[in-house]
Amino acid sequence: MKDDEQLRKLVESQPEYAHHIGARPISATPERVEFEMEVTPLLSNRNGVLHGGAIMGLADNAGGTGTHLHLPEGKATTTLESKTNFLRPVRLGDTARAVAVPLHLGRTTQIWQTTITRGDGKIAAIVTQTQMIIDWTD
Repeated sequence: MKDDEQLRKLVESQPEYAHHIGARPISATPERVEFEMEVTPLLSNRNGVLHGGAIMGLADNAGGTGTHLHLPEGKATTTLESKTNFLRPVRLGDTARAVAVPLHLGRTTQIWQTTITRGDGKIAAIVTQTQMIIDWTD
Protein backbone atom coordinates (compact mmCIF):
# COMPACT_ATOMS: atom_id res chain seq x y z
CA MET A 1 0.00 0.00 0.00
CA LYS A 2 1.25 3.49 -0.81
CA ASP A 3 1.48 6.36 1.67
CA ASP A 4 -0.50 9.63 1.38
CA GLU A 5 2.25 11.48 -0.54
CA GLN A 6 2.53 8.66 -3.10
CA LEU A 7 -1.25 8.64 -3.51
CA ARG A 8 -1.30 12.40 -4.07
CA LYS A 9 1.44 12.17 -6.71
CA LEU A 10 -0.33 9.33 -8.49
CA VAL A 11 -3.60 11.21 -8.62
CA GLU A 12 -1.88 14.39 -9.82
CA SER A 13 0.09 12.58 -12.53
CA GLN A 14 -2.90 11.56 -14.62
CA PRO A 15 -2.29 10.78 -18.29
CA GLU A 16 -2.87 13.42 -20.97
CA TYR A 17 -6.05 11.61 -22.00
CA ALA A 18 -7.61 12.31 -18.59
CA HIS A 19 -6.75 15.99 -18.94
CA HIS A 20 -8.11 16.01 -22.50
CA ILE A 21 -11.55 14.78 -21.44
CA GLY A 22 -11.53 16.96 -18.32
CA ALA A 23 -11.44 14.09 -15.80
CA ARG A 24 -10.56 15.63 -12.44
CA PRO A 25 -9.44 13.43 -9.56
CA ILE A 26 -11.47 14.11 -6.42
CA SER A 27 -10.05 11.47 -4.10
CA ALA A 28 -8.13 8.22 -4.28
CA THR A 29 -7.53 5.49 -1.76
CA PRO A 30 -6.78 1.82 -2.45
CA GLU A 31 -10.46 1.10 -1.70
CA ARG A 32 -12.15 3.93 -3.65
CA VAL A 33 -11.26 6.31 -6.49
CA GLU A 34 -13.39 9.30 -7.45
CA PHE A 35 -13.29 11.55 -10.52
CA GLU A 36 -15.56 14.27 -11.90
CA MET A 37 -15.99 15.44 -15.48
CA GLU A 38 -18.03 18.32 -16.88
CA VAL A 39 -20.31 17.46 -19.80
CA THR A 40 -19.24 19.82 -22.57
CA PRO A 41 -20.23 19.98 -26.26
CA LEU A 42 -16.87 18.39 -27.12
CA LEU A 43 -17.86 15.29 -25.10
CA SER A 44 -21.48 15.07 -26.24
CA ASN A 45 -23.17 12.95 -28.86
CA ARG A 46 -25.66 14.16 -31.48
CA ASN A 47 -28.46 14.03 -28.88
CA GLY A 48 -26.74 16.59 -26.65
CA VAL A 49 -25.81 14.18 -23.87
CA LEU A 50 -22.52 12.73 -22.68
CA HIS A 51 -21.13 10.38 -25.33
CA GLY A 52 -20.91 6.71 -24.30
CA GLY A 53 -17.22 6.66 -25.21
CA ALA A 54 -16.57 9.58 -22.88
CA ILE A 55 -18.38 7.73 -20.08
CA MET A 56 -16.25 4.66 -20.73
CA GLY A 57 -13.08 6.76 -20.89
CA LEU A 58 -13.84 8.36 -17.53
CA ALA A 59 -14.54 4.96 -15.97
CA ASP A 60 -11.46 3.35 -17.52
CA ASN A 61 -9.27 6.11 -16.14
CA ALA A 62 -10.80 5.73 -12.66
CA GLY A 63 -10.38 1.94 -12.64
CA GLY A 64 -6.86 2.20 -14.03
CA THR A 65 -5.94 4.70 -11.34
CA GLY A 66 -7.30 2.34 -8.70
CA THR A 67 -5.25 -0.50 -10.12
CA HIS A 68 -2.11 1.63 -10.01
CA LEU A 69 -2.64 2.10 -6.29
CA HIS A 70 -2.11 -1.66 -5.88
CA LEU A 71 0.72 -2.29 -8.36
CA PRO A 72 3.97 -3.83 -7.17
CA GLU A 73 7.17 -2.00 -8.10
CA GLY A 74 8.06 -2.42 -11.78
CA LYS A 75 4.58 -3.51 -12.86
CA ALA A 76 2.04 -1.74 -15.07
CA THR A 77 -1.57 -2.32 -16.03
CA THR A 78 -3.73 -2.40 -19.10
CA THR A 79 -7.44 -2.90 -19.54
CA LEU A 80 -8.20 -6.47 -20.56
CA GLU A 81 -11.99 -6.21 -20.70
CA SER A 82 -14.66 -3.58 -20.08
CA LYS A 83 -18.46 -3.75 -19.95
CA THR A 84 -20.80 -0.80 -19.65
CA ASN A 85 -24.48 -0.62 -18.76
CA PHE A 86 -25.91 2.75 -19.82
CA LEU A 87 -28.92 3.61 -17.64
CA ARG A 88 -29.61 7.36 -18.00
CA PRO A 89 -28.25 10.29 -20.02
CA VAL A 90 -25.99 12.95 -18.57
CA ARG A 91 -26.95 16.24 -20.20
CA LEU A 92 -24.80 19.13 -21.38
CA GLY A 93 -23.76 21.37 -18.49
CA ASP A 94 -24.10 18.58 -15.94
CA THR A 95 -21.22 16.87 -14.13
CA ALA A 96 -20.52 13.16 -14.34
CA ARG A 97 -19.05 11.64 -11.18
CA ALA A 98 -17.17 8.33 -11.30
CA VAL A 99 -16.70 6.20 -8.19
CA ALA A 100 -14.54 3.11 -8.73
CA VAL A 101 -14.26 0.30 -6.18
CA PRO A 102 -12.36 -2.99 -6.44
CA LEU A 103 -14.30 -6.23 -6.76
CA HIS A 104 -11.19 -8.44 -7.06
CA LEU A 105 -7.55 -7.63 -6.30
CA GLY A 106 -5.57 -10.56 -7.63
CA ARG A 107 -1.90 -11.00 -8.44
CA THR A 108 -2.38 -10.93 -12.22
CA THR A 109 -5.78 -9.27 -12.63
CA GLN A 110 -7.96 -6.77 -10.83
CA ILE A 111 -11.65 -6.12 -11.40
CA TRP A 112 -13.03 -2.65 -10.76
CA GLN A 113 -16.63 -1.47 -10.83
CA THR A 114 -17.20 2.19 -11.59
CA THR A 115 -20.55 3.84 -10.99
CA ILE A 116 -21.16 7.01 -13.00
CA THR A 117 -23.73 9.37 -11.50
CA ARG A 118 -25.26 12.62 -12.71
CA GLY A 119 -25.50 15.87 -10.78
CA ASP A 120 -28.88 14.80 -9.38
CA GLY A 121 -27.24 11.67 -7.90
CA LYS A 122 -29.01 9.22 -10.22
CA ILE A 123 -26.92 6.43 -11.74
CA ALA A 124 -26.14 7.04 -15.41
CA ALA A 125 -23.90 4.03 -16.04
CA ILE A 126 -22.14 1.12 -14.38
CA VAL A 127 -18.82 -0.03 -15.83
CA THR A 128 -17.06 -3.25 -14.84
CA GLN A 129 -13.52 -3.68 -16.09
CA THR A 130 -10.73 -6.20 -15.76
CA GLN A 131 -7.24 -4.81 -15.45
CA MET A 132 -4.29 -7.08 -16.30
CA ILE A 133 -1.06 -6.66 -14.34
CA ILE A 134 1.95 -6.70 -16.68
CA ASP A 135 5.70 -6.23 -16.74
CA TRP A 136 6.48 -3.01 -18.58
CA THR A 137 9.72 -2.10 -20.25
CA ASP A 138 10.44 1.06 -22.19
